Amino acid sequence: MRPLTSLPNPISPITIASTTTCLLILFIFFFHQNPFSYSYSHSPLLIASPAMARSFVLWLHGLGDSGPANEPIKNLFTSPQFKNTRWSFPSSPHSPVSCNYGSVMPSWFDIYEIPITSESPRDEKGLLKAVENVHAKIDKEVASGTSPENIFVCGFSQGGALTLASVLLYPKTLGGGAVFSGWVPFNSSIIERIPPEAKKTPILWSHGMSDRTVLFEAGQAAPPFLELAGMTCEFKAYPGLGHSISNEELKSLESWFKTRLPSSS
Repeated sequence: MRPLTSLPNPISPITIASTTTCLLILFIFFFHQNPFSYSYSHSPLLIASPAMARSFVLWLHGLGDSGPANEPIKNLFTSPQFKNTRWSFPSSPHSPVSCNYGSVMPSWFDIYEIPITSESPRDEKGLLKAVENVHAKIDKEVASGTSPENIFVCGFSQGGALTLASVLLYPKTLGGGAVFSGWVPFNSSIIERIPPEAKKTPILWSHGMSDRTVLFEAGQAAPPFLELAGMTCEFKAYPGLGHSISNEELKSLESWFKTRLPSSS
């Protein structure tokens, strides 16, 4: 390394000062000709509008079905409110099902008998394991930035029963839970485990009065159960409807969603 005294043509303080003065003059000239679009006044920060908030719908299928087979449902929800909605249609694992003589099929938990009544035996152990998997999906969505209050869980039949259990046992208030032709899949002792925040989650219950797979009486048992837990639900009965989802039910679901989803206007 050469000593400092050997540096060629050292820059004098006068040269530095002259250069700085020239740059300052150029800056003032440029600013006068092209002022910045912002000033140093106390302007509020620009924050993303709540109208653009993301929402998430998790749809849980019934026994023997699959997630992809239910995906066309989302195509029916074309209103502006669903512009920023992400849909998820997971498939259950395959496992033996008692009501079908132990046959292995897509199932969230075991079902012991068909038709299902309000007094049918329940596989609470298998149910709670399935609930953990649903909660993991919700947690992942929350971690990605979606507010819990913009998250909705929906399900048909066995998926409806799992929907109810999942929203009741989740530690935060969700946007809502929609049950189609489902049933209450656990005993009243579970009420002690329902978190206070979960009791604020809205519940929509739709059931066909001619359902011969999950009897209408099984659906009717839901409002008293939820009332015992300190909750309410919007219960809709559909005369002549069997064990299926009708267009009328989906239109009702769309209206129910609209009152809870972030506006896109």
